[in-house]
Amino acid sequence: MAAAVRRLTRISARPFEQPVNLDDGDDVFNWPWLYAVEVGWWDLTDDQAAKLRSFLLRGGFLMVDDFHGTREWEVFAASMRRVFPDRPIIDIPGSDPIFHTLWDLDERFQVPGLQFVQTGRTYENDGYDPKWRAIYDDKGRIMVAIFHNMDLGDSVEHSDNPRYPQKYSAEGIRVFLNYVIYSMTH
Repeated sequence: MAAAVRRLTRISARPFEQPVNLDDGDDVFNWPWLYAVEVGWWDLTDDQAAKLRSFLLRGGFLMVDDFHGTREWEVFAASMRRVFPDRPIIDIPGSDPIFHTLWDLDERFQVPGLQFVQTGRTYENDGYDPKWRAIYDDKGRIMVAIFHNMDLGDSVEHSDNPRYPQKYSAEGIRVFLNYVIYSMTH
């Protein structure tokens, strides 16, 4: 994703991603934007939840992706309740600025992972419907962006794969760039 940010915007992003571990001191506070995948397997400890909450309340941004179906949603939601017991996860309204930062994302659809090339299915498990959700801060800014029943990371990663449909790659890149720019400007 860093390469797409560098290539398609004027943002001087690092040429590579940096893994961040919530158990690794205060390193998380050195980064304004986190991207987490397969969060349907999370089981955050109380210390990890407190650190993530602090990161987000200080202005950090978390984007989660690549988790599918009812079971993985329940696991993720339980961890997020530890992070923010008092903040609901809500569907993002179409008028939210995050959908209109660089591109207008008026048409949103399910973006599948690479498994689509093998199966022809846009969904995994019982994740038939794409969900564009968020947790907002007190000022109405999204601080946790949630892509449930989608795999935007695969859409960007496989954008050069001739077997993966361009429609999904293009949408994934537009979404990522909107979200990155939103997170840095709101």
